[in-house]
Amino acid sequence: MELDRRHLIGAAAATAATGCLAAMASRTLISATSSPVAPTPVPAAVKRAEPPSLLRQAMAALDSHRIAKRDLVGLVDFSTHSSKPRLQLVDLAGGAILDAYLVAHGKGSDPANTGWLHSFSNEEGSNASSRGSFRTAAAYYGKHGRSRRLIGLDADNNQALSRAIVMHGAPYVQHKLIDRQGHIGRSQGCFAVAESCIGAVLDRLGEGRLLFAAK
Repeated sequence: MELDRRHLIGAAAATAATGCLAAMASRTLISATSSPVAPTPVPAAVKRAEPPSLLRQAMAALDSHRIAKRDLVGLVDFSTHSSKPRLQLVDLAGGAILDAYLVAHGKGSDPANTGWLHSFSNEEGSNASSRGSFRTAAAYYGKHGRSRRLIGLDADNNQALSRAIVMHGAPYVQHKLIDRQGHIGRSQGCFAVAESCIGAVLDRLGEGRLLFAAK
């Protein structure tokens, strides 16, 4: 599947108070009016941008794995600091970055709590983030509220289910923490987003799609 680089566009943001659509944390993303629960599509008139750096790898992963739904992918660029919106939802059919969000990495990936991911792990008890291709699975309600299970498809993340690596909302993912300490908090390896955003993220990404994480 080929995408025209000219048709990939930057995404919208909400206020720092909600912490949702965290494009306000990055000047590289263009703001537009959006709801924390059901973000509106980015208008075609907004400034166009280069495609995400991980898109080519994600496209290859779509072809390598049995991903049922190929209209939208989630990309997590862990080479970016946690104070920036490094989870992007990309509409492959329309070629648009729909939204971008803050997302936490694991404590084991950043022992000194710097906001930078230093290493990945697939080991039980590591509390680290894993890289590679994940297929989004069923949503459920757990200790973090509404969440979504993830199935690791690569050797680097095939313990995701047994490690309970999921997508969920967390109070340590919010802009006021960035204002205070320069970065958001850390998870136990899960893809944690702001509690005000989790509904929108889970609904848009849905079940049976690709979430691709790398550095």
